Amino acid sequence: MKRSFSKALRTLVMAAGFSLALASGMSFAERAPMAPLPSPSGVDIPPTSVPANPNALANGTQAQAQPANPSIFTVPNSDPQNYVSIPDKQAGVLIQRSGQAWRVFRNGVITVYGGWLLAIAFFGIIGVYVAKGSIKLHEPMSGVKIKRFSALDRIVHWVMAFSFLALAFTGLMILYGKYFAMPLMGGVAYGSFLMVCKNIHNFTGPLFTLSIVIFFLLFVGKNIPEKGDLQWLLSFGGMFSGKHVPAGFFNMGEKFWFWFGMTFLGLVISASGFVLDMIVPFMDMEYLRGTMQVANMIHGSAAILMTTMAMGHIYIGTIGMQGSIDGMKTGYVDATWAKEHHELWYDKLNK
Repeated sequence: MKRSFSKALRTLVMAAGFSLALASGMSFAERAPMAPLPSPSGVDIPPTSVPANPNALANGTQAQAQPANPSIFTVPNSDPQNYVSIPDKQAGVLIQRSGQAWRVFRNGVITVYGGWLLAIAFFGIIGVYVAKGSIKLHEPMSGVKIKRFSALDRIVHWVMAFSFLALAFTGLMILYGKYFAMPLMGGVAYGSFLMVCKNIHNFTGPLFTLSIVIFFLLFVGKNIPEKGDLQWLLSFGGMFSGKHVPAGFFNMGEKFWFWFGMTFLGLVISASGFVLDMIVPFMDMEYLRGTMQVANMIHGSAAILMTTMAMGHIYIGTIGMQGSIDGMKTGYVDATWAKEHHELWYDKLNK
């Protein structure tokens, strides 16, 4: 009996002591900040984010804004890679800070300023057409036709033109569609539509690149700067002065589009697009997140700039100038048009 009583008494004393120790520990935990755990990378970061009033963590007033163990959140939120045993080494970066910078640049700089640039170009062209109308010839058409482009020239041009239009439309849907198409179509229909746009964009890209290369080889000799180009550039082709400026086979405006718009921007868009499609030829390339983000920013910026310039090219080549589309439509232009807009080339043909 005595043994049972003493055994029960010892059990009660031990339970009371354990309860007092637990209570005192909880009381201490409310008064002192929790020490940070070692970081996964092995480099501890000073607990600068621990609040001055640790009791705020208990009642939740500061727990959401400042975690008690900042190293757990700060170290993964960095670009240096930690060790992982799986094949995907990018998994060593838990939170990629540069990804947020890419998102801000894409949805901010490219989308907003690019949208304004496209809108200014579009409505600017409309304003020019309303104010001045189509550029008419000063003399009536002669009916005499002069060959300007071969069948191969025109085929390559139209392949490049239609592939560009397909890329421009689908690219703009990818970049801006969520702002106006998705509210109208709904999320499910827009997702399917965007998948179609993405596939058209990806498969049309290489065709566009090939047409640029062939067109460059066909016309690089005719786009070398020559006498009279500087005068044409300074007077902007006489568009505002009304004075005639002689030009060769291509004027300086067309040459600028050839070298900067089509060749430089076209190849920049193509190269960055190959990276995004992961089809870069002749190179052993790692398609990491950072690489894809840089390629996406370059691709979007160059594409918007080329689209802006193409608006002017399309306008002048269609309704903006009388007779200008005949060369690429039939291969022949009227002698009056040739003499008025490309006088140096016309005189060379008639020597």
